[in-house]
Amino acid sequence: MREKRMSALRLNDYEKAHLESILEEASECAVLLKKKGDFPLEKPGRIALYGSGARRTIKGGTGSGDVNSRFDVNIEEGLKRAGFIITTKDWLDAYDRVKREAVLPWIRRLRKEAREARQFLAIYGMGAVMPEPTYDLSLEGKGDTAVYVLSRVSGEGSDRRFLPGDFLLTKTEIRDILACQAKYRHFMLVLNVGGPVDLSPVADQVENILLLSQLGSVTGLVCARILLGIDYPSGKLTTSWAGQAGDPKIGDFAKKNDTRYREGIYVGYRFYDTAGQPVLFPFGYGIGYSEFRLGEERVSVDPTGHVSLEVRVKNTGDYPGKETVQIYLSSPDGKLDKPYQELAAFAKSGELPPKGEALLHLEFDLTDLASYDSERECYLLEKGLYLLRMGTNSRDTRLIMGVELEHTCITRRVKNLLGTVDFTDWKPEKADREPLPKELPLVKISGREIACRTISYERKKDTDPLAESLSNEELALLTTGDFNPNALYLTAIGEASVHVSGAAGETSNRLRKKGLKSLIMADGPAGLRLNPHYVVNRGGTVSSYGQNPMIDSMGLLLPKVVLWWMRRSSNRAMRRIRKSGMTVYDQFATAIPIGTAIAQTWNLPLAVSWGAIVGDEMERFGIHLWLAPALNIHRNVRCGRNFEYYSEDPLISGKFAAAITRGVQQNPGCGTTIKHFAANNQETNRYGNNSMVSERAMREIYLRGFDICIRESQPCALMTSYNLLNGVHTSCSRALNEDILRSEFGFEGIVMTDWLIERGTAPKRGKYPSPDPALVAAAGNDLFMPGSRKDYQRTLAGLAQGRVRREDLLRDASRLIRMIKRLTSEADRAKDRAHRREER
Repeated sequence: MREKRMSALRLNDYEKAHLESILEEASECAVLLKKKGDFPLEKPGRIALYGSGARRTIKGGTGSGDVNSRFDVNIEEGLKRAGFIITTKDWLDAYDRVKREAVLPWIRRLRKEAREARQFLAIYGMGAVMPEPTYDLSLEGKGDTAVYVLSRVSGEGSDRRFLPGDFLLTKTEIRDILACQAKYRHFMLVLNVGGPVDLSPVADQVENILLLSQLGSVTGLVCARILLGIDYPSGKLTTSWAGQAGDPKIGDFAKKNDTRYREGIYVGYRFYDTAGQPVLFPFGYGIGYSEFRLGEERVSVDPTGHVSLEVRVKNTGDYPGKETVQIYLSSPDGKLDKPYQELAAFAKSGELPPKGEALLHLEFDLTDLASYDSERECYLLEKGLYLLRMGTNSRDTRLIMGVELEHTCITRRVKNLLGTVDFTDWKPEKADREPLPKELPLVKISGREIACRTISYERKKDTDPLAESLSNEELALLTTGDFNPNALYLTAIGEASVHVSGAAGETSNRLRKKGLKSLIMADGPAGLRLNPHYVVNRGGTVSSYGQNPMIDSMGLLLPKVVLWWMRRSSNRAMRRIRKSGMTVYDQFATAIPIGTAIAQTWNLPLAVSWGAIVGDEMERFGIHLWLAPALNIHRNVRCGRNFEYYSEDPLISGKFAAAITRGVQQNPGCGTTIKHFAANNQETNRYGNNSMVSERAMREIYLRGFDICIRESQPCALMTSYNLLNGVHTSCSRALNEDILRSEFGFEGIVMTDWLIERGTAPKRGKYPSPDPALVAAAGNDLFMPGSRKDYQRTLAGLAQGRVRREDLLRDASRLIRMIKRLTSEADRAKDRAHRREER
């Protein structure tokens, strides 16, 4: 459906509906970390507004997670629209000047670092964020209420650092935040951040702290509504906030070549709670304007290990609100060491008025938390006492039941498939178990009724007849993304589709005579990243109108002559289009909250509804595959793409990826592409870094979310990651892409590579070579993206040299053909129905 270009401020009906839907619910993403009781405010009035994010509010991270929305409302504008009078315009103007003056010195430093790293600046600087500058501006805002907005942004291509202005606060920020706390009667520190920052210098003194997060286009409006109590924060953290002093420092991070995950399964709260290490704000933490009490509970456990719970939640405060119940399981130490506790289930109430209450139902299987024994090559539950804990965060729980398992049970027999490491995983010192309350209910189960599944890795041949009819050359074309043989390098970014302007890529367009259309893909995961304006050429192809937003975003990172040439070419094209009288169309996408913020809702139905918004826009713009959701683990708070990911916990990650997928895929012809498979947990040297992870840690932490997502939602596609895993590129790993993904997890969709994995983007003289397209195809990776003539030729060369067989290409092509036919036919039927409705 094509939308003719409208005035810049006039919204289409779908934009209005989607923005209103997000605005009504986005406060569930926000986490109230501290409160004194003087918020919410009774009414708008004079307010002193300070901080980096007051006017330069961050709606989301950079890179593939960005969205070209029609507009974004910053916090300054949001407060004005709500009726506040901003008394600090001079301060905000002065801060803008300081920020502008700091840009060029920062770019010069980046250029120097890129030269030393022997990388192209645009690649080296991708995702790099200018640290907050220092300044001395007086805090003279009038009124007795102040808000300080602390912002941080990160993105694809660069990791965060333990430096002031990034993970740490600057001296300027510390000084001004504490001065505001002392000066103003009502003061709120608002965190417009995509991940943790070290608040330890101010956390004890500041009385009100709100983690607003990054909520898309409506971020500023949501902030105003929360401050006034129109909406209320009900989010909970999905990552522990520990500060720099709390960094575990066990495993490697941001190493250039080999990154050793020495911490094993002890990631996030699994480490902090097991080691008894203090944190600023624990996993699962979040308070509200109101107060809640978890009351009576009923728990039952059947012989198969299925646990059912009913918990009564009561609002004991003076404001409406929502509460989340969290269930944790402590497993017995046996042959295998275990974390102190692991999240087993969660449920969130609906809105409860003051004195209102609700009965929540939760359930899980003990087998969901089985441990992996690499010596016996199986998942198992060791005999002993399993303790169920209930609470509202990982540091605020109470025991509610013990389950005595009389026999060790093997729940799944598999194979060690992921290679070996040159270290032993960290293990905690064994601690004495806490004394059990005498009144604690205890249940015994023998374990004999707990089923065991043995995985078969033999897969029957299932070749599509159309694939059989294709020549080797046609098979190589189909398993390579569509490419323009005359394309410049940068046309792969935001210009890789001939059917949708700004789409990330397409499957091959050269087999239409065989009845195969293209699958069109768009970046995510905070909405669709498309060019906002385009024209339709003769023959039905599209071209962007205006500068490619991706190129604009790289701006100062490109050589001046390149940037001049690109803008000159764009301006010439625009003049030619205007002269020809061609119609310019709009395709503005809705920026939804970042992945971490979505997970902080702990509200799966809400995630489904936001996935449906993306799916509706995919259907509207002709996108078949959304390159999202991303569900990698928050292994380290410095990962530059953590804002895209959901949590440090695989249950949260898998559940929310599944919910988003269900929402998207309820729209005909639309599918998700879950990513990045697997162990993609840093951006430093992301093309050539080798993640070294034990089999147990991979299976219990880094693969589990993918397993959950696939079982609960069956996404249409999956994207492998840039990194190597124990010396093998994930894109070239048959163990990952066939044995684990399909035989163990039951995945039925297509697998594709990440973009540009062998296009010379890795640093020169890297330790590991780039992936070979022939080996990618041989490993069961169905589609090499975004595709180039060189990729196609290397696949054919590999076929001739025996690195890939025709049978491998037939298998990959067959899966592609089935998915292409499914999604394009669903989309065509939906268009036909829409046209018939319009004709009536």
